[in-house]
Amino acid sequence: MCNQACIDFAKAYLSEDDVKRKDVIEVGAFDVNGSLRSVVEALQPARYTGVDIKPGKGVDQVCRAENLVRRFGNSSFDVIICTELVEHIRNWKTAISNFKNILRPKGIIIITTRSKGFGYHGFPFDFWRYEISDLESIFSDFVIETAQKDPEMLGVFVKARKPKNFIENNLDKYELYSIEFNRKSTIVESSLYFPLFFAIRIISKEWPERFKQTEAYKKFKIWKKSIF
Repeated sequence: MCNQACIDFAKAYLSEDDVKRKDVIEVGAFDVNGSLRSVVEALQPARYTGVDIKPGKGVDQVCRAENLVRRFGNSSFDVIICTELVEHIRNWKTAISNFKNILRPKGIIIITTRSKGFGYHGFPFDFWRYEISDLESIFSDFVIETAQKDPEMLGVFVKARKPKNFIENNLDKYELYSIEFNRKSTIVESSLYFPLFFAIRIISKEWPERFKQTEAYKKFKIWKKSIF
């Protein structure tokens, strides 16, 4: 997915030198509501590979973002395009690590994503919100060429380049804003409570009206979206 501001950002900051005769991968390539593919292909890449978690328009291979290194190997691409995806990835740290490692030295990554205040938009899930400061920290082991707010809606756009002597940051303790819990967190905490959610799901079917009046049910409705 990609709005007009995202397309304008790519046209402004993605050059022919970045792309021509280079290997490009788009992660989250399913074209639901706009895509950068035509913009990037106009710059004459050697290869353009679109990946997503299911088949669809713009998808050349089915592969999860967390499995990119396993599928393609280290240092396999010169350009990564990732628009409106990273907020939907539960294990964002694993995905970002894969992004960094499939990229060749001096390669670039373009990321667009949503910020705090942007509404829930599960496709099928929605977990995180990123600010410019987050992407600057997450990609502090890269050279950030530009980082700016989406001028049309709450979101951020970033272009960063992998240095020749790359040493990957440890993001294990990094906290990102979770829309499930309305606060920063290191993980999707709801994944820790699967047995509890399963029990509550059963209870809610047996005593639906009584259970739905409780505060616990109201809080668990959000969590259940990411589990069931």
